[in-house]
Amino acid sequence: MSLVSRVLEAQGISTVVVGSARDIVEECGVARMLFVDFPLGNPAGKPGDREMQRSIASLALDVVESAMTPRTTVQAPVRWGSDEWRTEFMEIGEHNIEALRAAGAKRREAQATS
Repeated sequence: MSLVSRVLEAQGISTVVVGSARDIVEECGVARMLFVDFPLGNPAGKPGDREMQRSIASLALDVVESAMTPRTTVQAPVRWGSDEWRTEFMEIGEHNIEALRAAGAKRREAQATS
């Protein structure tokens, strides 16, 4: 997304990258970034949490409007919940493997019927 952002910016189209890998996105030199300190793959917020997702989208639009200098990074003032996600998010072990299998089966079933 960072490289696409740079191409769009070169064509005069304002962009903002919403991301969780701050060091990588900043290294690519995007014009604007909204850094969301969430687990990778979840920069827009928790799945199903529409209020959080709307808030992050609104913050991203604010960054487009307010950034005055190139390579602006703004840290979103939102939290995933507790900071325990850093050690627990996407953890797979004996304590949760069956629950994860069941959740995956349920998701696949729902996708097959929609």
